[in-house]
Amino acid sequence: MSNTSLPDHYEADGWENPLRSALDKRLPRIAGPSGMVIFGVTGDLAKKKLLPAIYDLANRGLLPAGFSLVGFGRRDWSKEDFEEYIRSAVEAGARTEFRENVWLRLAEGMHFVQGNFDDDEAFDRLADTLQRIDESGATSGNWAFYLSVPPNFFSDVCHQLQRSGMAEAKGKSWRRVIVEKPFGHDQESARELNEIINSVFPERSVFRIDHYLGKETVQNILALRFANQLFDPLWNSHYVDHVQITMAEDIGLGGRAGYYDGIGAARDVIQNHLIQLLALVAMEEPVDFTPSQLQSEKIKVLRATRPVEPFSKTTARGQYASGWQGSELVKGLREEEGFDPESKTETYAACTLEINSRRWAGVPFYLRTGKRLGRRVTEIALVFKDAPHQPFAAGTRDTQGQNVVVIRVQPDEGMLMRFGSKVPGSAMEVRDVNMDFSYSEAFTEESPEAYERLILDALLDEASLFPTNEEVELSWQILDPILRFWADHGEPEDYPAGTWGPHSADRMLERVGRSWRRP
Repeated sequence: MSNTSLPDHYEADGWENPLRSALDKRLPRIAGPSGMVIFGVTGDLAKKKLLPAIYDLANRGLLPAGFSLVGFGRRDWSKEDFEEYIRSAVEAGARTEFRENVWLRLAEGMHFVQGNFDDDEAFDRLADTLQRIDESGATSGNWAFYLSVPPNFFSDVCHQLQRSGMAEAKGKSWRRVIVEKPFGHDQESARELNEIINSVFPERSVFRIDHYLGKETVQNILALRFANQLFDPLWNSHYVDHVQITMAEDIGLGGRAGYYDGIGAARDVIQNHLIQLLALVAMEEPVDFTPSQLQSEKIKVLRATRPVEPFSKTTARGQYASGWQGSELVKGLREEEGFDPESKTETYAACTLEINSRRWAGVPFYLRTGKRLGRRVTEIALVFKDAPHQPFAAGTRDTQGQNVVVIRVQPDEGMLMRFGSKVPGSAMEVRDVNMDFSYSEAFTEESPEAYERLILDALLDEASLFPTNEEVELSWQILDPILRFWADHGEPEDYPAGTWGPHSADRMLERVGRSWRRP
């Protein structure tokens, strides 16, 4: 890939050419010399997401020449076996076209080390492998360690990286760790995990993955709010009645029964994805978009966020039963293979949160997520209050609802605004109309996959889209009281697959004169 450049003498004597600065902002961000070690490289996440994303980055020219990819796992693989495995994953899951010359260049830096997480000799072999690669000059000693493993292995891996000396950066090189969720199962366990990781890697070198924050439409929340004067005056309790944040899935457990049982929808989605979306929607304007400023504003919002009681009326949970998903009759949760039929783990969760700040006082935030719902959709809906005075005759606004701004995160990325408009004719009749913006129609560029953005950011030391240890612990602090209440009171309510959740979720809003938006 060719880069636009200007002669070096333009920067002589400390003078910075403003034209070059402007050009640099438009140039692609390319990672410097570096390599990545993936623990859990044979798992589904690596196969379906991480490996295709790494290839796509290489195909777009965003990885450095000589980038090294090292896998660590129990399989007895040669380098050729590892290459064949990665190629198969790339051909099946890459977003960009497969190009042989890109593949051959990337494959040169692939290595595999066999071993278990408690195997000192295996980690010593891994350390020797990294040292040999460093000596070739391809990585400059810069390594990112990707922990694509369950949290109960974090301690073993971090200890081994520290014992073998791999966690310690030498000279001007760097070492970073990338951690996949879940970040614990409550605030106490999250704090323990953070202590384990931070005992080996300083917080500035820890990158906690929440793949939702890598989505273009999630990042567009910041552009929507802070690049447009149109919205900011209305983005507060004077005009907003309530906010709904929804992540609905139309699939069941899909073979994840062993993982999901005991975790549930609230821990799996609300604690990380939805509370992070809430923070981006509700935060104040940062001084700039540097990691420290962006994270600081999110932390302020999370510190001010509380669950609304009584939880018997402000929350809802359910388990999907058999029903019709489109034209297909599907099994209920208790009939899923590998799932305990006596389990109280919820597949639907909804809760009411409030933010004790000047901007949002009195505005409820309703968060919901579920499996086997009506359709797959993730969206944020700001529902506005009615105008204080309506000079229209009775019956002329019967078909008009409240104004709404909807940010669609997936699958049809974009934004929708609903407002009232006069119906053509001699009478003054008002009806709802939609103004719809679609990413796919407005931009010819294809959006990168979330893991592409996040992996590249980690290599570039750009932490804006990664939750800090304090954000994680605050998120659990918000959710823990609800989880404790659910553990002590009743069971999840059944709801038929293909519907929009249990009746208790509808009652949760109906009791305050509101209703869920149907995407």
